[in-house]
Amino acid sequence: MNVELAEERILLLPDKIGAPQAEGRAWSKRTDAFGAFAKLGGFLNKPKDEDYEVVYRELRLQPFWRLSASSTYVYERQRQHKLKVSTEVEAISIGDQKYPAANREVAITVTECCNESTQREWLFDGITKKAEPALKSYVGPEATPITADELNEKAKTGAIIVPPQAKASMLTRDVISQAIRKIEADRILEEKMQIDAIDLYYRPVYAVRYKWQGKEAVVEVDAVTGETKTGGTTFEAYVGKLIDRDFLLDAGAEALNTFIPGANLAKLIVVKGLKLGAKA
Repeated sequence: MNVELAEERILLLPDKIGAPQAEGRAWSKRTDAFGAFAKLGGFLNKPKDEDYEVVYRELRLQPFWRLSASSTYVYERQRQHKLKVSTEVEAISIGDQKYPAANREVAITVTECCNESTQREWLFDGITKKAEPALKSYVGPEATPITADELNEKAKTGAIIVPPQAKASMLTRDVISQAIRKIEADRILEEKMQIDAIDLYYRPVYAVRYKWQGKEAVVEVDAVTGETKTGGTTFEAYVGKLIDRDFLLDAGAEALNTFIPGANLAKLIVVKGLKLGAKA
């Protein structure tokens, strides 16, 4: 089977709300961040604004992957089909070939010419490596291509670039393994797969950590959707760290021209550089 790989891309989603609005939304959820105990305390003795201390804030770019694959199988196979006929029919003729009837049926062996095409998309959280179909809501025309150097420029101005724990090569192997399917064929005329998108998305997230009565809690604000949630986390370990393009985008043909589980030991010929990276 021939497998063609699209060029990997990095795409950046826009910050739609900005730091001041994000901080305001986080502040409105500060009591919720400390759970039921803080809410109960609020009923009995409402905490003052000065009781809460902002101990840390960050803007991070958080990764997820989108991969898309299409496959085509063109093949032939011989099958026996049974035709229902009337009781008086003894045989039927097709061209010069005569087929006898038995029990009101005629068995005919034919060659079936088959063509199957499939298209499928995968979305993976870049940190947990888990498939997350809900990330589909972020995929759209608003994302803009960006280079690793441009991403690093944002790190130099204070944004945290979170490196994906899921590597492009690993996910591409998984996708190829899942996309390959078994076909029943006597003769294969064409068998190919296109990984037509290997896209690393970065979405902006604001996080604020508050301190109250000796406890700390984090509120996150999604800068794309505006959604605010408590119980989040922060990524101080990556403050000021730059990313390496070769680390992010490593789905090379050399890394993938190996046996992939599910390929039935067939040799996969992987070609890098497909130019039709599927747009959202």
